[in-house]
Amino acid sequence: MRAELPKREPLLLERWRRENLYEQILQARNQGPRFILHDGPPFANGNAHLGHALNKTLKDLVLKSRNMMGFFAPYIPGWDCHGLPIETKVMADLPPEGRDPLTIRKRCASYALHYLGIQREQFERLGIFGDWQRPYRTLDPAYEEGVLLLFADLVEKGLVFEGLRPVFWSTGCRTALAEAEVEYQPRTDPSIDVEFPLLPESCRERGLPEETKLLVWTTTPWTLPANLAVALNPDLPYGLYVAGDRHLLVAIDRAHALPGLENAPCVRRFRRGEELRGLRYRHPLLARTGLVYPAHFVTGDSGTGFVHIAPGHGMEDYLLGQEHGLPPLSPVDDDGRFTEECGLPELVGLTVWEGNSRIIALLQQAGLLWAERAYLHDYPHCWRSKTPIIFRSVRQWFIHVKAFQPEALRQIDAVAWLPPRARNRIYSAVESRRDWCISRQRSWGIPIPVFYRQDGSAVLEPEVIRRIARMVGRSGTDLWYATDDETLARKLGLSAGLRKGTDTLDVWIDSGSSHAAVLAPRGEFPADLYLEGSDQHRGWFQSSLLLSVARSGKAPYRTVLTNGFVMDLDGRKLSKMAGARGLSDFVAQYGADTLRLWVASADYRDDVPFSQEILSRISDSYRLLRNAFRILLANLHDFEPSRHQVREEEFPELDRYMADRLRGLVRIVIEAYRRYEFPAAYHALTRFCSTELSAFYIDLLKDRLYCEDQDGPARRGSQTLLYRMAEHLFRLAAPMIPFTAEEAWQSLGKSGSIHLELFPPEESPRGDLPFSERWTRILELRSLVNEALEGSRRAKEIGKALEAEVEVQTPHFRARDEGLLAEVFLVSRVRVLQAAPVLIRVRRATGRQCARCWKYSEEVGRTDPDHPDLCPRCTRVVRSMEQRTRT
Repeated sequence: MRAELPKREPLLLERWRRENLYEQILQARNQGPRFILHDGPPFANGNAHLGHALNKTLKDLVLKSRNMMGFFAPYIPGWDCHGLPIETKVMADLPPEGRDPLTIRKRCASYALHYLGIQREQFERLGIFGDWQRPYRTLDPAYEEGVLLLFADLVEKGLVFEGLRPVFWSTGCRTALAEAEVEYQPRTDPSIDVEFPLLPESCRERGLPEETKLLVWTTTPWTLPANLAVALNPDLPYGLYVAGDRHLLVAIDRAHALPGLENAPCVRRFRRGEELRGLRYRHPLLARTGLVYPAHFVTGDSGTGFVHIAPGHGMEDYLLGQEHGLPPLSPVDDDGRFTEECGLPELVGLTVWEGNSRIIALLQQAGLLWAERAYLHDYPHCWRSKTPIIFRSVRQWFIHVKAFQPEALRQIDAVAWLPPRARNRIYSAVESRRDWCISRQRSWGIPIPVFYRQDGSAVLEPEVIRRIARMVGRSGTDLWYATDDETLARKLGLSAGLRKGTDTLDVWIDSGSSHAAVLAPRGEFPADLYLEGSDQHRGWFQSSLLLSVARSGKAPYRTVLTNGFVMDLDGRKLSKMAGARGLSDFVAQYGADTLRLWVASADYRDDVPFSQEILSRISDSYRLLRNAFRILLANLHDFEPSRHQVREEEFPELDRYMADRLRGLVRIVIEAYRRYEFPAAYHALTRFCSTELSAFYIDLLKDRLYCEDQDGPARRGSQTLLYRMAEHLFRLAAPMIPFTAEEAWQSLGKSGSIHLELFPPEESPRGDLPFSERWTRILELRSLVNEALEGSRRAKEIGKALEAEVEVQTPHFRARDEGLLAEVFLVSRVRVLQAAPVLIRVRRATGRQCARCWKYSEEVGRTDPDHPDLCPRCTRVVRSMEQRTRT
């Protein structure tokens, strides 16, 4: 029972490598139907953690089980090597004078390959089979070529454009971000209500007092210098309220929820906000005027009913501005500091967060701050620097998602989403998706292959990109940085005087292009399965879908399966930053098979709890399986299948029943594997091993195995079934605990690896319905008998069950069943009275106890004077043993 997994597993792993087991499996399955699971590439930026263990083991469960079903199921692992996670860490160790693009890229590549090697060893140590020597890596020239060729196709379709519009901007990393790179965290910001004075002529046109002001709400005071308009809801009712000497326009639904207006009278009503369209106002801080426009994104459940519009600092604001010809003014630089364009000298050089308090102070000085309060909300933060992002207008490159969004939504419904609720999650994400900002102001990535003319216009041509892609395929994307502008332009057949762009592609373009760079060249597009964490509905699942639909009109996958996060018992995500132990620590303590069993047992489609206590319980389950395997092997020590097998037709009834139970288990477990319901496979297997095998069948077999003639049909028949059970159970368990199953398989005397085997055949029960019903009654009767035996023990009438004789009154059994029932009840004798109702009587068995089988019998000592302490059966067996010894 001393499994010593941390010591034994590496020895088996080394043997598998030495024997090229993965290649053997593929060769053995080469003619089978193909099943392609495409690996979503993890970032090569640190040690593997428990989240990796969960996801990678799930993939391995899928592939090992598919291989044992006869599929050709290769596994090409991948790594995402570009992007902010790596560049940020590298930049922290680089002095400012050493931050030229080629130096940064060289350091980043070295960093990525270092951790890629570490993660590869950690994943292999889990017993995961794959083409570890030939993974796909997003930094490989061939892969980069594939990304650029896909990009060329998008350019050719007119889907890529450059524009000035608000994007998520990370001041911590000084780059634009995609939606998938944004995390929402609670943050408290000032929420203010500001008075925007209406122009006198505008008031006169609408019959309003000339001192009338709009009461405007914002949670981003720092964007007020960029205000160019105010929005209202055209369908909400608005009113003019008088509070002291103030005349304020406010949405009627909001008035009495605002400080200072709780009891203010409404002196004029406007049935619809549409009546206030076109009002002109004066900016509260600048010599600028603006107009009021209708917008349905303004709601009546918060704020004042008027929202300030800064087209350079928000997508809804931008779209409203585009509709009405307003420029995307954004007086903020890359570091999030105000520029002179803000028009307020006291703000220039301040960060936007410092600007909040200063702007509020300026509003107070101007007498236009109506109210201020703290506002707690979920605010977007940079996933890497963890700093709050700002919405800022910057000239960037975009993919025009709206052009193919309807087809992407149709493709979502052509995919099987597991669990089914995942469909709604990705559908709503894609449905609300705006144009995709794909440019990054970084060095470590695939450069956007664009040139600029002297006037700033871009040269982005499909054939030029394809020529660049072919060059990249030979020498990698460093050539973009290592070759001067003029030389590179000349090699590409472009005119002189052009300069190269400096932006790189969004890293989600890298990983999202894997179907084009990996699957398509191998003839494996679309994949049968993508399996990643549930956060990838915003990430890899979505980027892969959008790029694939944009290029080919098809989803890159047929089925998408998601797993949850690994959480502690308080529901917090486990992370190294929070002090969680690394994956290698758990493997070194418990072994890979124990961790794999934890994965197999988990309801992985929701978040998965993890703790030392949980892993200890899983260790108990592992020992249960290992003990069942040991029991099987121990009872087969003298069994040679080629000599000793007995046909099932010759089995005793108990063995025929157990053979049917084994067939049922095979069907349940294989179907669970087929449906990715690994907990069902785990529970069926452990339940069979603990309950039906160890606690029932082996217990009943002891008499046959230890007391019957060694080569007699009763003992050899039982061993035949035990051998079949061992073959079946070891193979069914192999995807979950590959090291232990291999060890058990070799101990069974097998020469090849268990992982080259197929699952047992899925057979229907041999016994018919009456046979099944008969055994249901037998087991029900056994439970009743056990209760009666326990009562006799408490009454001190018997000790062990073999000291008992049981009389059973039942309409379902006859005298010819007495031997079978005695075997199942583990008593010395059963007498059956065929009558109703069911009654059970226990008495102490009569006769003497056989010294060999411990059963009581009136016949002990009557068969052979040389063996006065044995029953007739044991006398016969001992005589046979003596005869063999003499011969």
